[in-house]
Amino acid sequence: MPKYIRLISLLVACSVWSLPKAAHAQAFIPHTVQVDNAQLEKQGLNLAQQAAQLAQFQQVEPALLRAQLATKLAPQNDKVWWLLGSLHLQNKEFDQAVTSLSKAQTLNPKNPQVQFALGSAKFQKKDYQGAITNYQAGLKLKPNYSGGLFDLGNAYLMLQKFPDAIAQFNLAVNQDKKFWPAINNIGLIKYEQGDVTGAIQQWQTAVSIDKKAAEPLLALAVASYNQGDKQKSLQMGVSALRIDSRYADLDFLKENLWGDRLLTDTKKFLELPQIKSASQPQEEGR
Repeated sequence: MPKYIRLISLLVACSVWSLPKAAHAQAFIPHTVQVDNAQLEKQGLNLAQQAAQLAQFQQVEPALLRAQLATKLAPQNDKVWWLLGSLHLQNKEFDQAVTSLSKAQTLNPKNPQVQFALGSAKFQKKDYQGAITNYQAGLKLKPNYSGGLFDLGNAYLMLQKFPDAIAQFNLAVNQDKKFWPAINNIGLIKYEQGDVTGAIQQWQTAVSIDKKAAEPLLALAVASYNQGDKQKSLQMGVSALRIDSRYADLDFLKENLWGDRLLTDTKKFLELPQIKSASQPQEEGR
């Protein structure tokens, strides 16, 4: 499963825009600076709300412009910085994401979603140990959160700390029995360790939970093909690529944390004529 660049984080950040309205300066206070600051903050929060609405319709660039201005008008509001950081994360601007999310964390260290988003940004920068620190901090604030446990498992996986990764994936599944991405990634580890039977069992479980999950279906097809189950494997492979043809791209699979052993076997599988045909774009009207 991809270390899904946190669209979830962005959606959560957008959902908080039932923000408290900026307090109006009391009429009897004669300091115009105070009145101006309150008005500026109100404008900043309005801009942030507009940014969140645009982001929900995948209009990330105009959302970014509004969120950036919002942080200038309401620089002490942690949710504004969180929104800006999540937009940068969604836009794959990871350095900017870390900067903005770190500011949000400083202003409000008790928001677990900021910790998870910051961990995701560091993960994408390949700072896996830094990501682990943030994921762990998030889980202290929001224990038993399956998404956070899954993210932590992925960071351990990238550091090849496989027992730690499997432990976190199992914890994620304990919280959500239908959380097939964690089950899938246990399969990825087992395959790299040479436990093909164990990997197949994990992928079978994942597919039984979601029959439209292309990733475990393709992995299951590759593993089963190498075990000698040729005909059924080809059918599964064709089905997987028709669900999502991106899985015919080895670079995409690597982004999804597939290991070297599985990638090598998948490369051979993708070169089979039936599988090659399934990975081609379907002609219109067919």
